[in-house]
Amino acid sequence: MPSQLWPYVTPGIPDDLFENLPGIPLTQRELRLLLISQLRLQPDSVLWDIGAGTGTIPVEVGLLCPQGRVIAVERDEEVANLIKRNCDRFEVKNVKVIKGSAPECLHDIQPTPDRVCIEGAKAIQEILQAVWLYLPLSGRVVATAANLESLYAISQSFSQLRARNIEVVQSAVNRLETRGFSQTFVATDPIFILSGEKLD
Repeated sequence: MPSQLWPYVTPGIPDDLFENLPGIPLTQRELRLLLISQLRLQPDSVLWDIGAGTGTIPVEVGLLCPQGRVIAVERDEEVANLIKRNCDRFEVKNVKVIKGSAPECLHDIQPTPDRVCIEGAKAIQEILQAVWLYLPLSGRVVATAANLESLYAISQSFSQLRARNIEVVQSAVNRLETRGFSQTFVATDPIFILSGEKLD
């Protein structure tokens, strides 16, 4: 069900419609679209978003899948409250915010996921090992890497877990911005998006 603030059935909410806090990561619109496409959501999917930041992914997925459930995991209480406020802004009712550190907090979360999104996590290998235990067959994980070390860690974990249908995409997005009296294209930070499925 679309919200009054975003009365459309398509994803891609402009960044400036979200409340944000200084220093808190906000997944930019174009990257969000790539992430959501890699999740391959079903109408009733259960998504765990680990490292949910501003809450842009939970809001978008909550609107796209009103029959589904989204669990947003965030370790910082102030940021967890920010996610709740953004859900309220967009009238999203199917998002539950969990304040806790992954992977330690994951064993208490219900329902278990069929989709997992992991953004910018430091303990990425430990988190991937943990969420893999909860995924059903055909469950899917999408993780982001902002540097080569994270890219290697996620790739290595997917190999150890025997993930299938692995895809790696690097974003390359330029936005037109006004600088003084002229307009110029400005590149957003490139991010690697890795996805894989649990098939055995």
